[in-house]
Amino acid sequence: MGIRTGAQYIASLRDDRALYIAGERVRDVTRYAPLDGILRSIGEHYDAFHDPALQADYTYASPKDGKPVSNSFLSARTWDEVQQRVRGESARKEATYGLMGRLPDFMNAFVTDMAVIAPHVLGHKDKAFADNAIRYWEYCRDEDICLTHTLVDPKRDYSKDLSAQRALKVVRETDAGIIVSGARMLSTLAPVSNELWVGPFMPRRPGEEDYALSFAVPVATPGLKFLARESYARGGSRYDRPVSERFDEGDALAVFDNVLVPWERVFIYRDIVAYNMMAPSFPGYLLLQANARGRAKLRFMTGLACKMADVLGRSELPHYQQLLGEFLALNEIADGLVEASARELVVHAQEEFAKQTDAGFVLEDVARETASLFASPNRGMVGISMLRFFLPEVNTKVNELIRLMGSSSLVMTVTEADFANPETATDLEQFLGNDKTSARERVQVMKLAWDAVAGEFGGRQEIYEIFFAGDPFLSRQLHYFTPRRGQYQAMVDRLLRESGAG
Repeated sequence: MGIRTGAQYIASLRDDRALYIAGERVRDVTRYAPLDGILRSIGEHYDAFHDPALQADYTYASPKDGKPVSNSFLSARTWDEVQQRVRGESARKEATYGLMGRLPDFMNAFVTDMAVIAPHVLGHKDKAFADNAIRYWEYCRDEDICLTHTLVDPKRDYSKDLSAQRALKVVRETDAGIIVSGARMLSTLAPVSNELWVGPFMPRRPGEEDYALSFAVPVATPGLKFLARESYARGGSRYDRPVSERFDEGDALAVFDNVLVPWERVFIYRDIVAYNMMAPSFPGYLLLQANARGRAKLRFMTGLACKMADVLGRSELPHYQQLLGEFLALNEIADGLVEASARELVVHAQEEFAKQTDAGFVLEDVARETASLFASPNRGMVGISMLRFFLPEVNTKVNELIRLMGSSSLVMTVTEADFANPETATDLEQFLGNDKTSARERVQVMKLAWDAVAGEFGGRQEIYEIFFAGDPFLSRQLHYFTPRRGQYQAMVDRLLRESGAG
């Protein structure tokens, strides 16, 4: 098929998926009003691939038949190839203002990472699982599948083990495949996706083999049910809810009730080493995608803060100039980090491609040395550090700046309907407008700010960014165990010796 249109994408969602939102079964997601905004946004995303002006940056020729496919599937290993990915990822993320953490490109990059490491990681015991992963990547690429994922075990009680959490596990195997039951979360974009990929996140320990699984199934698979949160979109005015009406991706609990997963869709089966080493082995296509998205959002939020300063008459005040100047500088740092993570990707990709044919590579040996989730300690860690630390912290800071900038004006916002009523429109213009900005424009900016940082959508976004790469406390702990700590401490020890103290 190659690249799809928006209409083809929407048509593909008319299946018999078991989706529940706000207590009701949604039989046809394409006709469910609260999902209209996100469907249109993703449809526009797919349509953009057909724009002749964008195809050079957005696509490459499929190795299968030469048809254009998204370059979010490109297994880049040279600087030029990585740069093509950067251009495409950056443009697509800016088209959605960095506000969609699970744009289809996210999982496209995920399965590309998986395909590259498949021969020496997923296939380290059985080549069939590697072949499955590579074929699945090719299928998603050539059919332009909208794919979501679920990674996290349910958290019924953090003090309990996986069985008490009722986490997803294999219950038996058959000639046709494995039978799985349990639950996973957090399936962002699941209500409007074609397929669900299940994979590793938290490491598994000996004795937890039944939980060491990775596979993919269609969203409409029998026995699979999604319990989604209520949509933040209301199907109303984009003036009043400019981002929640367009970009609310949805989140869901995925419940598996004796689901049959065909053997050809299984990538990891009761293999703790492969399960724990999948993410640390990734070259970094996923990291680059996520960091490009985070940079786009930082640019947008910085622009929003500057726009608020203008409409509120604060852009000439030195205090606010100082605050805004800091974020403009942080954007320069973000550019440098994306550049560095792209260069890091070239190195990591070449390493992983070399391992595919390295007869001396033993996955178990590497596993014993790997202490950090999503990053091997003997590698550069710019990309994962940007995702784990820089982006969440600057996102929280810029949100706080926007709240301070708006103050009472952020809280006191009226609706688009108030400007349509002559009895209120005149008063609004008199008391909210100024010499530079009409009341309608000022309120529109404030409503955008409220929607982005203070309303339901904005609150979810802030939590989402904090936990995007996992528990922030665990992330810091994992970094503590990397060799860098010893290297830096050795500098101190050297000075102490030179000073006669050692």
